[in-house]
Amino acid sequence: MNFLTVGHRGVMGVEPENTLRSFTRAEREGLDQIELDLHLSKDGALVVMHDAEVDRTTDGTGLIGDLTLDELRELDAGQGERVPVLEEVLDAVTGPIQAEIKDVAAARVLAKVLRERDEVGRVSVLSFHDEALREIHELLPESHRVLVASELGRDLVARARAVGARMVSLELPQLSLDVVRRCRDAGLAVIAWTVNTPQELDLAHALGLDGIVTDLPSIDGRAMRQIAGRA
Repeated sequence: MNFLTVGHRGVMGVEPENTLRSFTRAEREGLDQIELDLHLSKDGALVVMHDAEVDRTTDGTGLIGDLTLDELRELDAGQGERVPVLEEVLDAVTGPIQAEIKDVAAARVLAKVLRERDEVGRVSVLSFHDEALREIHELLPESHRVLVASELGRDLVARARAVGARMVSLELPQLSLDVVRRCRDAGLAVIAWTVNTPQELDLAHALGLDGIVTDLPSIDGRAMRQIAGRA
C-alpha cells in the first residue's frame, strides 16, 4: 500500500470546507482521496457538512435535520459556495472518496445511493459510530469500511473487527508504535488525522503509518503527490 494522502473536507485549510470548490481543488492538487462528512436534511438528502448545525460554516443558523434541502441551498457555505449533497460530489470528482457518517440515520440512505449509482468500490465509509458501520456492513458487505476513533483503548482492534473495517483513522497525537503494531497484527491499515506540519508528517512516517489526513494541498511547500512518493 502506497502512502495515502487524504484531503480533509477537501482542502479546508485553504478553501471553504466540505464544498465542491474544496473537493475539486483537492483533486487538482493531487491528493489521493478526499474526505467529507454526511448528515441528513429534514427531507432526507445526504448533506455534506461536518457539524450538526449550519452556524459555523454558513451564514445560516439551526440544525441540518430541521432544514429542508431547498432551505440549505439558500445558505452561503463560503465564497459563494452552496451546501452540496453527496451525489454532486460524486459527479464533481473522479477519484476515491472517504464518506464519514456523522448522523447514524444517514447510513441506510448512503448505502442506497452507493448501490444505485454503482459507487461502492470508489467510496469508503467512515464513522466514529460503530452502529453506522455495522449497518453499512450488513447492507453493503463488499464496501470498504474505516473506523474513526479518538479513544485508543485496548478494544480498538475488536471494535474494528466487529464492523468489518480494514482501516482505522486515528488522531495523530494519541498514536504510538504499540497502537500501530496492534492494528497491523490484526491486518488493519492505519492513517492519522490531522497532519498539517512537516513535524507531524515526519512523525507519521516514523510511526510507519499507511497515510495521513490533511487540511492542506501541501506541507511546507512539499506537494502531496511528492509526499506520497516518499514511502
